[in-house]
Amino acid sequence: MRKYEIMYILKANLEEAARQEVVNGLHAIITSHEGTIDNVDDWGIKEFAYEIDGDMKGYYTVLKVTATTEGVQEFDRLSRINNNVVRHMIIKLEA
Repeated sequence: MRKYEIMYILKANLEEAARQEVVNGLHAIITSHEGTIDNVDDWGIKEFAYEIDGDMKGYYTVLKVTATTEGVQEFDRLSRINNNVVRHMIIKLEA
């Protein structure tokens, strides 16, 4: 298991309940693959530097996780096809 930092941006126009459902689903991907979520840092709604898919704002969240390679790959795959995820980035941290 390795340590990763994951940042994802959700659509700003999601209702709180819908946003929480998406967040729980994304976090469940890591935990269902024997990983742990060590820290969650919600940045909230921020302005984009440029327009992305017609939006100028997004809801930012940064995670620090300990996860398997399979869990991170599955997170990446499912984030790409989730219409509520505007962007995501996964960084492997040094040991």
